[in-house]
Amino acid sequence: MSQKGEDGRAVLAEVMGEAYVEARQASITDFNRPLRDFIDENCFGDVWMRPGLERKTRSLILISTLIALNRPTQVAAHVRSAVNNGASVQEISEVLYQTIAYCGLPAAADGFRVAETVLREMGVL
Repeated sequence: MSQKGEDGRAVLAEVMGEAYVEARQASITDFNRPLRDFIDENCFGDVWMRPGLERKTRSLILISTLIALNRPTQVAAHVRSAVNNGASVQEISEVLYQTIAYCGLPAAADGFRVAETVLREMGVL
């Protein structure tokens, strides 16, 4: 793995948590390795390392984006990362509320359901 990929994996562990990374590592196969390497090198080894935004802000933007794209599994992962990155339950709720107007009620309602489940599992709600 490249240095950029190793740096990205370290950021991934900080953003998503060690348990997430351990489970992810255990699920790597020859088939999905190119995708995982791309994520490590480009998403976390580049985008998440840029100095222009705090990680909390990146997490909140990502929640909104993933709701717009109707990706509930990724919404769950990034609600968890938002908490790990210092976002409050209120900030997450406000981002979810804003998606009502811009992504539509069904997408926002799904986002609220997913987020509430994750926040309860984390013991912050």
